[in-house]
Amino acid sequence: MAGELVVGFDLDMTLIDPRPGMVAAFDVLNAEFDAELDGAHFAAHLGPPLADVLRGYELDEPLVRKLVDRFREIYPEVVIGSTAPTAGAASALAAVRAAGGRTLVVTGKYEPNAALHLQACGWTVDRLAGDVFAAGKGVVLREEGAGIYVGDHYGDIAAAKAADALAVAVATGPYDADELAAAGADVVLPDLTAFPDWLAGHRA
Repeated sequence: MAGELVVGFDLDMTLIDPRPGMVAAFDVLNAEFDAELDGAHFAAHLGPPLADVLRGYELDEPLVRKLVDRFREIYPEVVIGSTAPTAGAASALAAVRAAGGRTLVVTGKYEPNAALHLQACGWTVDRLAGDVFAAGKGVVLREEGAGIYVGDHYGDIAAAKAADALAVAVATGPYDADELAAAGADVVLPDLTAFPDWLAGHRA
């Protein structure tokens, strides 16, 4: 409905920090496929779809598909348990609810695994959409009438712009505050602990 508060959030490095598990998952892939994937680099630059990252190694498409499938298969055991919420994540979600709004999680992550993260953190959202990135996220945000999208990556800023939503960036991912501002973020916060006060001020 018109005027409804709808806020979308990215997942990796916005609401959660899965980096230790991501490195461990790449270690498994390297051992099983005799590969040389850089898990530390992947974990430090979360955002783009895994298949696109793997294509950067100039692997053939059948191998990319096998690696993606195996990554998704081992993910619940290897990644979920070592993942922690980011500072302020729960409070940010709660702030939207307290204001009578709806919360969305729109992520490039494989949706069933994203759902496991929400379950592990004890979070309920109004919609979870996975397997989308950048402008693809924007399609979901527009469908849901989101006026704000919160993320840590340049792709999240692009998503917000594609949906004509306010791009709120948090400097908890691969880019610092200055880089996020230069990339077009409308608002830059150090992390989600600042989000409830910002939202209250924005609505006022």
